[in-house]
Amino acid sequence: MRQDPLLIGCAAGFSGDRVDAARAVVDTLIRRGQPSVLIFETLAERTLALAQLRRRDDPESGYEPQLAALLRPVLADCLAHGIRIVSNFGAANPAGAARRIAALAHELGLAVPRIAVIEGDDVSGAEFVPLLASHLGSDFDPRQIVAANAYIGAEAIADALRAGAEIVVAGRVADPSLAVGPAMAHYGWAADDWDRLARATMAGHLLECGAQVCGGYFADPGYKDVPDLHAVGFPVAEIDAEGGCVITKADGTGGLVTEATVKEQLLYEIHDPSCYLTPDVVADLGEALVEEVGPDAVALRGVRGRARPATLKVTALREAGWLAEGEISYAGPGAEARARLAAEVLRRRLPTLALRIDLIGVLSVLGDDAGRMLAGTVPGDARDVRLRAAASHASRAEAERLLLEVTALYTCGPAGGGGVRTAMRPRLGTLSCLLPREAVKTGHRMLEDLA
Repeated sequence: MRQDPLLIGCAAGFSGDRVDAARAVVDTLIRRGQPSVLIFETLAERTLALAQLRRRDDPESGYEPQLAALLRPVLADCLAHGIRIVSNFGAANPAGAARRIAALAHELGLAVPRIAVIEGDDVSGAEFVPLLASHLGSDFDPRQIVAANAYIGAEAIADALRAGAEIVVAGRVADPSLAVGPAMAHYGWAADDWDRLARATMAGHLLECGAQVCGGYFADPGYKDVPDLHAVGFPVAEIDAEGGCVITKADGTGGLVTEATVKEQLLYEIHDPSCYLTPDVVADLGEALVEEVGPDAVALRGVRGRARPATLKVTALREAGWLAEGEISYAGPGAEARARLAAEVLRRRLPTLALRIDLIGVLSVLGDDAGRMLAGTVPGDARDVRLRAAASHASRAEAERLLLEVTALYTCGPAGGGGVRTAMRPRLGTLSCLLPREAVKTGHRMLEDLA
């Protein structure tokens, strides 16, 4: 078993993250001169849904929109220095993403790298319909299903790296698996080495949100101060042969890595610290130890693991009608009263639509869809209010009525409304279930072997 530590740098924590983050991370990996992997985590339920919509319009699309922008600044250096790249930026179309990467390499005058495409997460095929129907029940209508994806684990990623892949493109793999797969391949861990897999899983969990563990989402002025947030760094994990890790950040960047930032990210989305379920392992944080071991360097030790679940989570996306949104601003004396009157006008003219009304500047983030909180507040004297109205309906024509009524507020009153913006988009709803692991077959193929 290899003993030289593996470095894994993360250069994106979601779709839409900063495209300039990879440069500092890659420079740091090169300077440290150790076996290294660069990961980009760009997928969530919402972004996968949007990717599926894009692929419906363009079959060659459906992968991370910023793929080329993320890779262009660093692809040549990663290939030259043997830094493997692993990401779920394949989204709804991993094969399309692989082809785009090959084209980017050609544009940059580089030899096309060995690109592996992870397969198996897509369970929308006809052969899965009876199984999905039996687990989703009466809510499942195959005519409405746009896509169904299983959260698969790290084994296919590890196999691809062992087969010589320089870049691994996945769709819906579990976020921590982006780090577990490289660690498995690097150290030769077995798929049932539960303690080591659990530790690497939590390293991946600390990396998966990008700058969050380096003070990004952590920052709260006067309470949790973070230096140079404008230049916040992205994380680098050093994973040892036992799966333990030390979290640092890209050299010369802002932000900070402390016991507090690591603990906050460690508990992010953890439903039960003693039983964190992933496709690779069940991680137990009950005896975990977080310790600062140097400036911007925090170690995580003591994580234990148990056998992975017998099932895999599946999220199915179904057509769910249309979402219409309209906004209009009111300012100056009486602005709040005029905005409230405008909301009443919309409700009375659209009695068959269930409207969500927010008064931005008065009550929005803390509001509720039914409008009970807004109705229960005492009207105030806010002088800068933006009314937002939204409605969802199965019929596009019905949803569009909201757009027309918001626009009509210009001259139909109340007074002083301006800056109308309207938008309409299709909605996708989600259904979730657990499928037997053996029903989901995963693997990889190299780009050159794809039809």
